[in-house]
Amino acid sequence: MHILVLGNTGYLGAHIAEHLRAQPDVRVLGGGRSPAADISVDLATARPRDLAALLAEAAPDAVVNCAGATGGDAVTLAEVNARGPAVLCAALRVAAPGARLVHLGSAAEYGPTEPGVRVTESAATRPAGPYGATKLAGTVAVTASGLDATVLRVGNPVGAGAPPTGLPGRVARLLADAGDDPDAELRLGDLSAHRDFVDARDVARAARLAVTSAGPLPPVLNIGGGDARPVRDLVRTLAQAAGFRGRIVEAGSGGSARSAQVSWQCSDITAARDALGWTPTHTLDASVAALWAAEGVPAR
Repeated sequence: MHILVLGNTGYLGAHIAEHLRAQPDVRVLGGGRSPAADISVDLATARPRDLAALLAEAAPDAVVNCAGATGGDAVTLAEVNARGPAVLCAALRVAAPGARLVHLGSAAEYGPTEPGVRVTESAATRPAGPYGATKLAGTVAVTASGLDATVLRVGNPVGAGAPPTGLPGRVARLLADAGDDPDAELRLGDLSAHRDFVDARDVARAARLAVTSAGPLPPVLNIGGGDARPVRDLVRTLAQAAGFRGRIVEAGSGGSARSAQVSWQCSDITAARDALGWTPTHTLDASVAALWAAEGVPAR
């Protein structure tokens, strides 16, 4: 089976490509802007006919689109998260209409939700900022494409390689910089929001199951931990793994723009269990341990 992973050098893309390469009878092709990519393409700027020519030559049985932007201005987010999937779908319809497309969406597409409620895939989508809005536009492009496609709407991933543009990666970098200084102080924003954390390795397994499952899949599947945890729990667990001896200070709002106005986020993952036989297997402690180990700093 030939599987093209677009964005294979990114955070989740790297996990997914590694997981797929470990499967028997699978050949993984990497696609993206890296000079080492098997297929050199930038979905933010590619023309559909040019991408179609590349896809026709590669002849993938399936495509996993992990390419996306989590930061930048609204134009950058729109180019990568909205235009990119639309161009990919247009090219696939021409060059490989029988290939299965698995696209990574985001739970940020839901926007503010009612506290205490696990959100199903049929819930209203009311993104609170440009990131969620552009990810939603990408989801619509995929689900309306007419292709054999499904969107994995991912919660808040945690694991090795987490980028500094997200809270887990940013806190890990700050803890590494702080070392064992007892007078160190981590000044963060309000950590009272609840998030649905999911291990990056569990996301990779969900992508593999979505690629290889027989028959059509639901257009959207929630991929999360299935439980809401205070962001404060993540930070404290990471600080404990790092042996941090200083103080954690919550200084005002100061949160990510992607998290604007969203105090609660929790996904109902029943549909993924029913369609893929998937449930998360890694605890938050295990995810944090993998993240900290990847920093290359011995636990203190």
